[in-house]
Amino acid sequence: MTATASAAGQPTRATLAELLLLASVFVIAACGLVYELAAGALASYLLGDSVLQFSTVIGVYLFAMGLGSWLSRFVERQLVGVFLQVELLVGVVGGLMPAALFAVHSLLPPGEALVFRVLLYALVLLVGTLVGLEIPLVMRILKRHFSARYGLKDLVSQVLTFDYLGALLVALAFPLVLVPQLGLVRTGVAFGLLNVVVAIWALRLFRAELRAWNAHALACALSAGLLLAALLGAEHLTTWAEDRFYGEHIVFKQSSPYQRIVVTDGRAGTRLFLNGNLQFHSKDEYRYHEALVHPAMAAHGAPKRVLVLGGGDGMAVREILKYASVEQVTLVELDPLMTALFRDNARLSALNAHSLSSPKLRIVNADAFGWLEQQQDVFDVIVIDFPDPSNFALGKLYTTSFYELVDQHLAASGYAVVQTTSPLIARRSFWTVVTTLEAVGLHTTPYHAHVPSFGEWGFVLASRRPFRQPAAFPPGMRFISVQGLPALLDFPLDMARVPTEVNRLSNQVLVQEFEAEWGQVH
Repeated sequence: MTATASAAGQPTRATLAELLLLASVFVIAACGLVYELAAGALASYLLGDSVLQFSTVIGVYLFAMGLGSWLSRFVERQLVGVFLQVELLVGVVGGLMPAALFAVHSLLPPGEALVFRVLLYALVLLVGTLVGLEIPLVMRILKRHFSARYGLKDLVSQVLTFDYLGALLVALAFPLVLVPQLGLVRTGVAFGLLNVVVAIWALRLFRAELRAWNAHALACALSAGLLLAALLGAEHLTTWAEDRFYGEHIVFKQSSPYQRIVVTDGRAGTRLFLNGNLQFHSKDEYRYHEALVHPAMAAHGAPKRVLVLGGGDGMAVREILKYASVEQVTLVELDPLMTALFRDNARLSALNAHSLSSPKLRIVNADAFGWLEQQQDVFDVIVIDFPDPSNFALGKLYTTSFYELVDQHLAASGYAVVQTTSPLIARRSFWTVVTTLEAVGLHTTPYHAHVPSFGEWGFVLASRRPFRQPAAFPPGMRFISVQGLPALLDFPLDMARVPTEVNRLSNQVLVQEFEAEWGQVH
């Protein structure tokens, strides 16, 4: 038990009922934040990993909470009964929201994103409104039943303390524990059950004053049964939805604290998806990775120390190890699940020729920006193979601040190469990267290659000296050749250079350009 203060200022002992009511505030806050985070994560996962999705979902959710708080003033009778009903509605609607959105997205034909968006924001508005009703009702119930113990000041302080504490703990647990261990669907259902538990507790505690107690009890039982059934079927639903979304048999799927990793296998080959975005297809990834690695490596002549930033699938490392001069490769990949998967899984390690098990390789699981800030090593070749700049977290890896770090770690005769999205679909985005590299004093050589799974794709070589076309590539190339390289350096009119701004941490214009250009495609 803990001590509380009475309205007269005398300390008293909190009753079990008071503590349970305050504990319910903690649970309510935790559940409400989970629904908000789940909606934002799903919007980013299914509509594109963009800051726009999280911003709009959070904005609508907070507005809805304000609306719910305003509506609470019209609840004048049967406070406990209304609170119980709100808890059941929040638990069922909020708990099943991720499952419902997954299912609907899988059933909609391609190009029907508007329908999904309408449903998404309608559910966010409904859940947010219900969550906004909860805290005012709890405060009024506490005030009505325990007015002898609480003044308004103490009541608000107690309730908000538990509310914010619940939000803090869930904010930490959601990306680090809940999503990696349970997944989005089961996380939503599990917290929906917690809301129902609060309702069942209210049913028991305030039995004497509840009208139609049997009806409330039946509603609690039905809600709990529905959510328990959903919890048991969550894995089947997720599998069905992702099978429809990806269109091929899924051989691996797992969420890490950083991303959702899905590997599919079909007649044409193996595909890797990160957060729903295709990263490679085994039937043509050689085109991408040969174009990414070999112009820089062969132009250097005899690189000994090579740095790979990103590229946790090991495909770029596979190409680098074709050079006998290489003594050490350092791979900096944020997600340890990626490097472990492509090192230990027999199917996937075969694709990268077991490069992640090479004695020449050193794997570092860290943020590339922070890692470069802390290191003094210099490299002959730096291969930068990050995902596209679809949000600010990724966009910082395409800024002048980051490229200045790259320049500091590049040998005087070295080359860096950056994968740089599509110069055809995202023309301004591509040339923004070129402009940004030039802004830090590097000489650039843009080029492009056709990769059927992606279309026309772009790359940029950066160095302190002009690019020297190599005289030879290692044996066994399937795509790139000395004779064909000049064609990759030539840009047709529809991909030719256009004036662009420099991408800095202070403006992140590249993220905005990328969102605008790729948004027209989806």
